[in-house]
Amino acid sequence: MSARIEDYAVIGDTHTAALVSLEGSVDWLCVPRFDSPACFAALLGDPGNGRWQLYPVEPVKAVRRAYRPGSLVLETEYDTDSGTVRVIDVMPPRDKHCHLIRRVVGVSGAVRMRQEWIVRFGYGKVRPWIRRRHDDDDRATLSAVAGPDALCLRGDDLPGPADGRHVGEFTVPAGEHRDFALSYYRSHRDLPQVFDADDALNATDDLWQHWSDRCTYQGPYREAVLRSLLTLKALTYHPTGGIAAAATTSLPEQFGGPRNWDYRYCWLRDAALTLGALVDCGYQNEAEHWRSWLLRAIAGDPEDIQIMYGVGGERWLPETELDWLSGYENSTPVRVGNGAFTQFQSEIFGEVMDTLHRAREAGISEGPVSWPMQRSLMKHLEKVWQQPDQGIWESRGDPQHYTHSRVMIWVAFDRAVRACEEFDLEGPVERWRELRDTVRKEVLTKGYNEKLGAFTQYYGGTTVDAALLMLPIFGFLPADDPRMAGTIRVIEKTLDSDGLLLRYDTGTGGDGLPAGENPFLACSFWLATCYSLGGRIDDAKKLLDRLLALRNDTGLLSEEYDTANHRMAGNVPQALSHLALVTAVRAYGERVHG
Repeated sequence: MSARIEDYAVIGDTHTAALVSLEGSVDWLCVPRFDSPACFAALLGDPGNGRWQLYPVEPVKAVRRAYRPGSLVLETEYDTDSGTVRVIDVMPPRDKHCHLIRRVVGVSGAVRMRQEWIVRFGYGKVRPWIRRRHDDDDRATLSAVAGPDALCLRGDDLPGPADGRHVGEFTVPAGEHRDFALSYYRSHRDLPQVFDADDALNATDDLWQHWSDRCTYQGPYREAVLRSLLTLKALTYHPTGGIAAAATTSLPEQFGGPRNWDYRYCWLRDAALTLGALVDCGYQNEAEHWRSWLLRAIAGDPEDIQIMYGVGGERWLPETELDWLSGYENSTPVRVGNGAFTQFQSEIFGEVMDTLHRAREAGISEGPVSWPMQRSLMKHLEKVWQQPDQGIWESRGDPQHYTHSRVMIWVAFDRAVRACEEFDLEGPVERWRELRDTVRKEVLTKGYNEKLGAFTQYYGGTTVDAALLMLPIFGFLPADDPRMAGTIRVIEKTLDSDGLLLRYDTGTGGDGLPAGENPFLACSFWLATCYSLGGRIDDAKKLLDRLLALRNDTGLLSEEYDTANHRMAGNVPQALSHLALVTAVRAYGERVHG
């Protein structure tokens, strides 16, 4: 039986991330970066697909865990009849290698621990050659090698071979500790140098604390905002500034179903919310780093712009199914890559233009290529703006004129006009203004259903879509405009699932997959934002309290929430959920405190 999704915490080094369960098992780790093949893939299969567990031998009576305040250093305590032990998990800043340190500290009594180390490269498929060797200082090391990949495990009590695994037991008395350090390296290179665990732990904690101290947000729910920002930082690929949508692939939107996608890439969909969250909370440098990634990723022929890219800006993200993995709770297929990268989504033009406009407003320098590139994008948009697309939810059915996408086209022309009007940038402002007004008129006539009293998911449709909640957020209409208020009422009525929102009615067809999914957490945060923008402060607070209570014990959110079984669903931690949290809390804080 797999651990529940909410039973996982994340640690990372801003290159990749590991998921650690309540039972002390590292069940997911891709090396050397987020979208690399996993060396521990038990998350999507079973322990035989790779994991690293440190857990008491005797029954555990209670478990407590938390990150150190303002940090990504994870501490988990286990109570047994023999005493209490604490496991500290951390991924320190990189030198040339990826490292994962696990320290077992005796808190009281003397606790017997069991260690199981199973390495399987290639997403749980490739069994490496493992041998015991010695460092220059004659310290024992386990080395696992297969093809180009290698891991070495150093520690005070290394496990021994046992039927394709390495297992061992050791006792930790109160006041003592045992250290273990895992390092990834290329197999043709020498073993990574030995480093001091104390220095690495202290340096990592100091780095995260220093980063947290820069947060300028002082409004309500500050702890939740800071933890979400730390999570976004953990999902950032430091060399480029790109932010992965999640640390995982193929955690199901519906348990046992086929909606299992790879989210270890960067979506332009998240761009504007990302930059806004960073700038508004005092992280100007990170926002500039993110914007630089965006400009590099979309550079080139505007016809080639994509909805998503690799964390390094890669464009080729072919989708493959891994048939040797049984899937999380037998949810198949397990996918790597994401075929949606080939889709046309006109909304991305609005997201890019809004992001770069927010950067200008925040005082981030334009740079010599930024505005010429934006003009090139707008020139291309003038040619394709009337085409239907796949929409924000990446439908794999027939293209439609999705109302949200049409609004984002309006956003693109609006931000281009404002760039000229507010920042004296040169461009065909009259033509852009005319097209902006044309698109707005079209949305208000074709996207609005008088009989329904609401905007619809797509032109000519009779159903709504939670993405319509973005209209006030991007400034198309005020949240208290009668048409928007009516749309919110219909969304509340038809997309509600025990107080949370579905993205859309999957039973209506059109996405090419069987019906059924769970409420999408970002959509409920968007609803809370609209409540605040429309003056419904009590409703905003009630919904925010409900949503924040869904976070796990370490403050993380997944993509969706299964209200029937009271558990998280989808990939975790989900950047869009945490971005939407920050946006919703800040909108509420501005209404409450001005």
